[in-house]
Amino acid sequence: MKNITLLASVLFFQLSFSQVSGNINYRNQVQYSDNNISIATPVVNENIITVKGLANVKAEQYVAIFSITQIGESAEEVNELMDKRINTSLAQIKLNKAAETYVDMISFVPVYQYNVEKKIFSKKTYNEVPAGFELKKNLHIKFTNPSQLNDFISILSKNEIYDLVRVDYFSSTIENIRKELMNKAKLALQEKVKNFETILGESFTTATKNISDGYRTALPTEMYKSYEAYNSSSLALNKMANVNQVNKATTSYYQPILDKEFDFVINPVIHEPVIQVMYEIKLTINREKEKEKKTEAKEINNYILVTPNGEVKNLNLLTKP
Repeated sequence: MKNITLLASVLFFQLSFSQVSGNINYRNQVQYSDNNISIATPVVNENIITVKGLANVKAEQYVAIFSITQIGESAEEVNELMDKRINTSLAQIKLNKAAETYVDMISFVPVYQYNVEKKIFSKKTYNEVPAGFELKKNLHIKFTNPSQLNDFISILSKNEIYDLVRVDYFSSTIENIRKELMNKAKLALQEKVKNFETILGESFTTATKNISDGYRTALPTEMYKSYEAYNSSSLALNKMANVNQVNKATTSYYQPILDKEFDFVINPVIHEPVIQVMYEIKLTINREKEKEKKTEAKEINNYILVTPNGEVKNLNLLTKP
């Protein structure tokens, strides 16, 4: 009897990436070596068949979060200044009917400074005294067209709101994409099993099997890497000389998960940050147990039974050796 055990598991991919070209290669030169390739020693008579799928999903909705900080001498002043900046911005943003906004209260705390207390025959004493208030809020903006973010930044910057904390990506098709990945992976797995059976010249129908699978989702926010434009001078300098180096610009770039590790890819060509959904299914076939079953030979002993009425019947009795 075929025994299939389904195991639910969470899949974690350990992937490494390299930029093929660009200024990043000045800083990080990629070294290729055969030592990077490791081949696991298979268990005797045990086959592990794996299928990996990747889907690049374009986001349908976005949420940008901007941080706002306001300082004032009194609670009334700090609230008034903050409301003016936010309300002026919201009035212009809401002209876009597709955009939705939400203001998130973060903190409202007093700000202190030190007053020096002078004494004739002792050290100076510094006393902490209230100097004002600090108010922090976050502005959330939901939109559907990524090009709208430039318009929002232009509006907010006129009201001294500059700090873009993050942009989140959302899609309503993720569940359907997961089902599509699973179906494609099943077909690919079946094809791989047939190929293995052809190569080995045997069937896995009655072999013991274990299946594990899992998903992983990578959001664009998680896939940015830091990058420093860097190329130092190659001139030989006197060891005694003083060298003043220029500060190099540091930025970041979007590095998606590359498709070279996968058996198939849905929407392989991308030109913008996307939501990446990965699925892996792993089938373990234990052929050792199947061979053990075959070696348990059973003997068939033929017996003849003569009934009291004189009838002769053949009896096939199965006995183990």
